[in-house]
Amino acid sequence: MQNKKRYIYLLVFIILLVAVLTFKDATKNKEEVNLTSKDILSEEIKVTFIEFGSVGCIPCEKMQPIMQEIKEEYKGQVKVVFHDVKTAEGRPYIKEFGIRAIPTQVFLDKNGNEYYRHIGFLAKEDLIEVLKMQEVK
Repeated sequence: MQNKKRYIYLLVFIILLVAVLTFKDATKNKEEVNLTSKDILSEEIKVTFIEFGSVGCIPCEKMQPIMQEIKEEYKGQVKVVFHDVKTAEGRPYIKEFGIRAIPTQVFLDKNGNEYYRHIGFLAKEDLIEVLKMQEVK
């Protein structure tokens, strides 16, 4: 009977330990993701354009030159960010931003609020129209 109690206590202890460690890791990842989200915003930036994709994804690769052009042409007004959601670093963003397919483009206003989302390839002309919604010139 005494050994049974010890076994039960040990089992409960292990379960609690696993739960605490799992929660600690989840909290750590959430803090890192939130910190990164705050870091991509600045006062002069009107729009943060985030591309969620992956290396090897054909539509994602077609977005790369467009992203580079936007980054250069709208420097100081638009912050361009790419997250490869198939990497360990990019995976937490799937949950944070509710990504269901790639490529997905998410547009944040100067306060960090999402104002537009698109799934799939987004032509440069259409992307520019989305930027104009936030008075990007």
